[in-house]
Amino acid sequence: MTLPAGWTTRRPTLDDVPAILAVVHAADTFALGYPDFDAEDVAESLTGPFFDPARDSWLAVDPEDTVVGWATVDNPTGVGREFVEVYVDPERAAAVRAPLLARQLDRVAERAAERGLPALTVRCAVFAPERDWERDLRAVGFTLAKRYVRMRRPLADLPAEPSPPPGVTVRPVRADDEAELREFHRIQDTAFRDMPDHEPLSYERWRARIGDLTAWDEWFVAEVDGVVAGALQSSDQALDQQEGFVRSLAVLPAYRRRGVGAALLRRAFARYAEKGRQAAGLGLDLTNPTAPLSLYRAVGLRETRWTDMYQLLVPAAGV
Repeated sequence: MTLPAGWTTRRPTLDDVPAILAVVHAADTFALGYPDFDAEDVAESLTGPFFDPARDSWLAVDPEDTVVGWATVDNPTGVGREFVEVYVDPERAAAVRAPLLARQLDRVAERAAERGLPALTVRCAVFAPERDWERDLRAVGFTLAKRYVRMRRPLADLPAEPSPPPGVTVRPVRADDEAELREFHRIQDTAFRDMPDHEPLSYERWRARIGDLTAWDEWFVAEVDGVVAGALQSSDQALDQQEGFVRSLAVLPAYRRRGVGAALLRRAFARYAEKGRQAAGLGLDLTNPTAPLSLYRAVGLRETRWTDMYQLLVPAAGV
């Protein structure tokens, strides 16, 4: 597909971070109602692992030499599926979205060949207002794979944290104990194996991906009769909204439906409130066979928006 007359593309550099951020903020405000990225997020995207900005990303530039679109491939683990994101200024640059998508799919085909794979699955997220983006995806063969629900609860009315069920103890993870971190990782890996999309990640890759955190006190483990049975990982992705965010909640199959997950969530909510956060939130994959929606509602979380995930199998270049 071609660009409108007078429009061009080029590769991004770190000097483009402010211009990219302006585009992302415009796109996020349209899709979400508020900006969801900051300059540090953009810089991390351009310098992340398994990503080369000179090959994996494009900028769209209008005739006035203003950056109005940004396309990127995201796969921080270097394994499994590729995620393509195409951000455009919705008022000025909707026409460049499809050409940028086409270029990214060509790049995914190259990345599949470089990894020695016959094909790669690529995914793209669609928020409720993004009907034109959905049509662009369907036009090149993408199909709906799943739906995620974003859930949130205010913390101003948070009730006193009840005692955990008998035999259940919740405590912060011991971040300086590698054996404990390995157990935390094992619980997450084991608990999510029944998820259709689970992609196992070695402890070494998982630990490198975490990096050096400053909020270990927001990570918790649950023990049942002295045995570590559950783990909750928090994220700082919603701090700009004064929100504590649960990145993952994992309970080993043998200990489910015993109040372990609820105890972990309530402890996390209490910690967020102690830090002055106004709300707590998380994202739920509706294909999760453990059906935690009822659990989340029971601890006061409510659905606020949904996100559809579309996917396409892209053959490797030359196949």
